[in-house]
Amino acid sequence: MSEVLSDSGLPPVQRVVTGHDENGRAVFRSEDVTPTRMIPSGDASFLLIWTTETVPADNNDETDGRLREAGLTLNQGSVIRVVDMLPGKESPMHRTNSIDYGIVLKGEIELELEDGHKRTVREGGIIIQRGTNHLWRNTTDQPTRIAFILIEAPAYLHNGQPLPEDKPDHK
Repeated sequence: MSEVLSDSGLPPVQRVVTGHDENGRAVFRSEDVTPTRMIPSGDASFLLIWTTETVPADNNDETDGRLREAGLTLNQGSVIRVVDMLPGKESPMHRTNSIDYGIVLKGEIELELEDGHKRTVREGGIIIQRGTNHLWRNTTDQPTRIAFILIEAPAYLHNGQPLPEDKPDHK
């Protein structure tokens, strides 16, 4: 049986979830292989991996984190998703009230801040996004895969005033 490719053309993502049995011992709860799927804007394909309802997380919550409704971020919680940015595409400029860890798994991505400054982050590179206004751009001819971990954070305060969120709709 062949694996179904992601909408980006990249391989599907393996997810392994652990937990505990009735004796408190570690067990495997589930395993799946799932492709990323195109978002309506057509610039990327997403796969939600897991969410937590709270920070800190509750490891006694037996809900499959993928089944929890999550927007770009999860208010008062955390989200991990895989994003495949398509060649030549870019996200809208956006800001979220979260700290985001972006790990480039394949390819490279250009990060642009609201003032126009840019950095290219290559395979294996890690971005720490601290509530700043930014966009992502794939300047290559190949899909780029990034794992994003987003953890709820209070809005950044500038001169004592919170900077507003500006979340793009990715559904």
